Amino acid sequence: MAVAPAAGAPPDELDGLIERHQRPLWRYLRVLGAAPDLADDLLQDTFVVALRRGIEDRGAAATGAFLRTTARHLFLKSRRRRVAEREVHEADLVWQERCGDDDGDGWFEALGRCLDGLPPRSRRLLEGAYGQDLGRTALARELGLTAFGVKTALRRLRAALRDCIERRRKP
Repeated sequence: MAVAPAAGAPPDELDGLIERHQRPLWRYLRVLGAAPDLADDLLQDTFVVALRRGIEDRGAAATGAFLRTTARHLFLKSRRRRVAEREVHEADLVWQERCGDDDGDGWFEALGRCLDGLPPRSRRLLEGAYGQDLGRTALARELGLTAFGVKTALRRLRAALRDCIERRRKP
């Protein structure tokens, strides 16, 4: 069993590996949801990983499986990065739009005043869910609700806090 393309592998071995697996691997990436340009980039990255690892030639099926697994991991990693970048960009736009020059202090003060006005049970619900990271089941047991009831109560509480903050922030 010869070691296929390692860093010092002859160009014909590298060309052979790429030629055999490029088209099916690119199609696989497209099936996963990669846009054509991203599939091109991920294809190259997949072969770079394979070449660095010095994968052994164990036949077309095993080599293809290794390349698909590598490509899938790279695709998922690229998706997480793009989602994170998009979320950061959106958060930055919200900050610029809403916080302006007060560094968020006005929002934070409004939130504090709104929290102070909550009944103890609502405050406990928020503390358990966000401060102590208790699950819905634990909170439901403690507060005499169902897990679905906790979900509904939190959704309503967040909406009420949002409304309260926005009312206090209006000039």
